Amino acid sequence: MNTKILENLGKSLKKIRLEQNMTQEALAEKVNIHPTYVGKLESGKNNVSIKLLFKITRALNSSLSEIFEFDKNKK
Repeated sequence: MNTKILENLGKSLKKIRLEQNMTQEALAEKVNIHPTYVGKLESGKNNVSIKLLFKITRALNSSLSEIFEFDKNKK
């Protein structure tokens, strides 16, 4: 998988999380994962399953389309 996609996805997750004034620890608790895993996702170091990504978007009061906004104008 293209690591740039993972990096952009991670930046998007972090941006939305910070807009919600939520810590990595709080997000991790809401979706039942370890806080360091959240950090790895946000830095683009780990790939995420669609199931977990869906849970994260719900915890952030967001949507999958918002998470992937970074790719909207790229073809």
